Amino acid sequence: MANGSEVVHGYPHLDTVRAAITAVYRRLSREGLYAYAASVAPADVAFADADDLHLGAQRVAHALVQQLRLPEARMIVSFREMEHAASVELAAGPEYFIELNDRFRTHRRDIGAALAHEITHVLLHRLGLSFPGTRDNEILTDTVTAYLGAGWLLLDAYREDGVSSQKLGYLTPEEFGYVLAKRALAFDEDPSPWFTSPQAYTAYADGRDQALSDGRRPPLTAAGWAGRHRYAKDRRYAQDHPGAVTGLPYTFEGGEGDTGLRVSFPCPTCHQRIRMPVRGRVRARCGLCRTVLECDT
Repeated sequence: MANGSEVVHGYPHLDTVRAAITAVYRRLSREGLYAYAASVAPADVAFADADDLHLGAQRVAHALVQQLRLPEARMIVSFREMEHAASVELAAGPEYFIELNDRFRTHRRDIGAALAHEITHVLLHRLGLSFPGTRDNEILTDTVTAYLGAGWLLLDAYREDGVSSQKLGYLTPEEFGYVLAKRALAFDEDPSPWFTSPQAYTAYADGRDQALSDGRRPPLTAAGWAGRHRYAKDRRYAQDHPGAVTGLPYTFEGGEGDTGLRVSFPCPTCHQRIRMPVRGRVRARCGLCRTVLECDT
């Protein structure tokens, strides 16, 4: 939780975010992810100042449990002084205990964001899905929260002006925007009307540009002239120098000339690597998310 301190911007965790998207596709499958195609509705997680603190927190937690499709999971929410925004006790269930920072007693509009992250921890615990190391595991949690339809709350909790700032979660605002845009492209859902924070909308727009650029990289046919020109140059080099490393998202494998030469590149939807022969125009289907890709290899 950044509260009053400088908010980090940009995409410092992008590789881990993309690995998290791949991991959730592998764990839940494309069909399983479509159960989360609709995000939690703003009305279901709204929290007015006049609402009872504990009853309101339980109501919002219940809505998020339903959004994340957690069966028989009862969240007991309490408040206390603590360093972090929130914490959850992970056990076998069926009850889970979530503690929220006392500051949320007077910042009730952000209770849903804090609960979304902690309840996703419960989901990942039940799925047996984790990354090594605290930092990467928290990035996984933020990414999954956003991709499964509850993370727009975390981005909407980002506010910044000339004298103060606030952000929840481990991702930067632009990284949250990136994951939400990835979700929007996959499920045809636009979260931008739900943002109450102008800074959240700006971060989403930035992240959406980054997400769209994933679909405009060679060998995809949507790549621009400069990308296609660079790809053709790298392909010729790979044909003459088998095993050469390009240092770009795509890599070439195989022998001299066209015979046996293959290209490997990340799927723009789930980021699993796709390998295919170098043979000009071809249509490929990602084996993980089943996205159909038009390529010019």
